[in-house]
Amino acid sequence: MASERGDRGGFNRAPREMTDVTCSECGKQTQVPFKPDGSRPVYCQECYQKHRPARSSSRY
Repeated sequence: MASERGDRGGFNRAPREMTDVTCSECGKQTQVPFKPDGSRPVYCQECYQKHRPARSSSRY
């Protein structure tokens, strides 16, 4: 069982490599788990919460 191994579903991934970036909105230094290509803005956690798409309450 996965709970006995202490992992999630048997995936043994290495820790994500974080990239240092500057938030496109507030200018704060932050880290993201990907390398931005410059085609889209990158936000810190606080600004991302303001910009993320609203989720509808009915999923089905």
